[in-house]
Amino acid sequence: MNRVCLCLPTNRACSATITALHAEAGYAADRFGAEVRVLVLDSADDRTRAAHTRTIAALPERPGVTVHHLDEERQGAWLRRVIARAGLPEPERALRLMLPPAVSYGACTNRAFLLAAALGCRSVHRRDSDSTYQRHAGEPVFPVHHELPWLGHPAAEAAPAVTRTDLDPALAHRPVSLAGASFIGELSVDIGEIRRLDEAVYHDVVGLWAPGDWPRDRTRALVEESFTGAGTAPFTGDHSMLTVVDPMRVDMCNIAFDREVYERVPLPPATDTIGSDYFLLHLVHDARLPGILHNRHIENFHTPERRTDTGFPAYQRRFVKFLLSMLYFHHVYDRMADAGDRLLDDRLHIRPEAVTGLLRESTGLDRAENTWRLDRVDTAYRKLGGRYAAFADRLAAERDELLDRAAQDVEDHAHLTENWPALVKAARA
Repeated sequence: MNRVCLCLPTNRACSATITALHAEAGYAADRFGAEVRVLVLDSADDRTRAAHTRTIAALPERPGVTVHHLDEERQGAWLRRVIARAGLPEPERALRLMLPPAVSYGACTNRAFLLAAALGCRSVHRRDSDSTYQRHAGEPVFPVHHELPWLGHPAAEAAPAVTRTDLDPALAHRPVSLAGASFIGELSVDIGEIRRLDEAVYHDVVGLWAPGDWPRDRTRALVEESFTGAGTAPFTGDHSMLTVVDPMRVDMCNIAFDREVYERVPLPPATDTIGSDYFLLHLVHDARLPGILHNRHIENFHTPERRTDTGFPAYQRRFVKFLLSMLYFHHVYDRMADAGDRLLDDRLHIRPEAVTGLLRESTGLDRAENTWRLDRVDTAYRKLGGRYAAFADRLAAERDELLDRAAQDVEDHAHLTENWPALVKAARA
């Protein structure tokens, strides 16, 4: 039996998404004979979580589908048992990195990875609560259609089933390690208002996630492509490609990983940092592990809490922390690309120690580039005025803390990666 984990981390009301996710699980069970563990990791408030509980209780029984709904209290209790079994030297630090008090896109997915290991799943398929499935010919367009058949199998076996192959024949014996697509609809990062207010400011700010030494034309091209996903054109028919998947072509709301990826290296557990959950996409790409890139894109939308008086500064802070994180990630990504096959052992499994070394190396980088980034954000947001200027005032007061936190986030990722094999082993037990 192919047991898989279809996962939805959430901290907001999303009963409709849970219902749709359950339908996708049923599709996977019926069409592919999979045993699907639907995992809803719920960090929402009590009232919202109670509504989710009622939604799940009302779901029809589907053969081959089991739903697990865990609030943070239950997740924390389980993590404490796993951490104790793993015998880690700093158990409280491990718990904080796995279940931090603040929003962490990487940590919530890391919890899904460990729980999938505990459930005996061969793959994790992640969706997001602020997205929905497209429809075509009256039916939902489920990404699992392309995700399930080939994960973990040699790429050569998948080649006859895809529309086209763009893979070096020398890699055909390597396992298919991810399958994914992107999204259509609104920008993946909720900064469209900046572009509406001032196109030039938008280009200045978004360009800050490029390496500081890139030429202007390359940075501008990156800005035009950033956060746009697959555009707005709806699904009209299937297309899939066997390739080494470009991280810019897929999104974490529409991704599936084979266990040999996520059971070896975790995502960065950084808090309040957009994009911190994309690390494994780069690792799989740079290690030249094959994947399937398809066009069953998910429809993205923005929830209104990001634009409230409290939600706006919190979200903008996550965006700024993303910009600061790129000093370290670009360094690591460049060196992972240089390492290539050296990221793998003789069984074609990712070597965690190779990743840890690069993370630790990056923490010694000069922070001058990040100081420059903060200066540019300050200037740009003050040009926009209003609540952007007010946020710039807050940013100025947190300046040193943000610089320190960005470096500490990378150290935390290295620490968690070192301890990850023990955590996975303990979770399986």
